Amino acid sequence: MPRHYPPAEPGRMPPLSMAVRTGNLLFVSGVGPHDENFQVAAEDFGLQMRAVLNTLDKVLAEAGTTRDRIVKVNVLLTRERDIPLMNSLYAEWLGGPPWPARTTAVVTALPVPQFLLEIECVAEID
Repeated sequence: MPRHYPPAEPGRMPPLSMAVRTGNLLFVSGVGPHDENFQVAAEDFGLQMRAVLNTLDKVLAEAGTTRDRIVKVNVLLTRERDIPLMNSLYAEWLGGPPWPARTTAVVTALPVPQFLLEIECVAEID
């Protein structure tokens, strides 16, 4: 049976789980640049990217895995010009090869207008 992280909090979040474990895989939902109080980071891409990566670390840790177990990443950006900085911060966060598989797409909008990016991933878990 799949295990959901964190347990659902009705009314606090949209109808989704931050992550779902099935077998030895953890599927992490798209993470936007907000804190625990759903406050969006400033209109600075670097700050938003760091906020997303910090949240990913927390979700992975709560589920019992780490960023070095990530096997697939999907990155959604609203501005093509942010790709070089995203690549730099992403590489720094992961710490070097081997890299997970990744898809990066530039989209016209995300569900929260202030979001400049959203990242989801799949990680192995014991």
